[in-house]
Amino acid sequence: MLLRAYAEGLFPMAETHDSPELYWVSPEKRGIIPLDAFHVPHRLARTVRSSLFDVTTDRAFGAVMRGCAAPAPGRGETWINDEILHLYAALHAGRHAHSVECWQSGELVGGLYGVSLGAAFFGESMFSNVRDASKVALVHLVETLRQGGFMLLDTQFLTAHLARFGAREIPREDYLVLLHQAIAREAVWPQS
Repeated sequence: MLLRAYAEGLFPMAETHDSPELYWVSPEKRGIIPLDAFHVPHRLARTVRSSLFDVTTDRAFGAVMRGCAAPAPGRGETWINDEILHLYAALHAGRHAHSVECWQSGELVGGLYGVSLGAAFFGESMFSNVRDASKVALVHLVETLRQGGFMLLDTQFLTAHLARFGAREIPREDYLVLLHQAIAREAVWPQS
């Protein structure tokens, strides 16, 4: 059911971490990052090249989700509840949900996770316990998607943070056209 919802432009959220129910969201304006227009700021490019982080994929999916669900400065509450943790763990087991992890000295310090369907990737959430860790994960995600033949990187909403990387908003109708084109194609997520 969850994959069918994504194919129709819907995604689930919870009101809070303790909420037992989920609700479906389909924003009027959808955030996307065009893969061919992804912008890496100069300082961040230096950080990526510095090998400050060891970057992996699908090595710690559950830990990344828990990191995304944890309270953080400026965010006391999260929309990731136990049901979402359970559902996405099942998607990950079926190779439809993936994570990118950033490590320092063997410790997970940031990352992101999302869902893949055809040549579409739906970014769900990211976290960072160390400066730039989630940004480095995003750079690696985009490169992974490009190499794998993905067409669409859905960010759900546009934020000022994502706009710095070239994210933009498009109307729901335009998003649905891109979505249906992307899920009709095949793409490859690397084997971990």
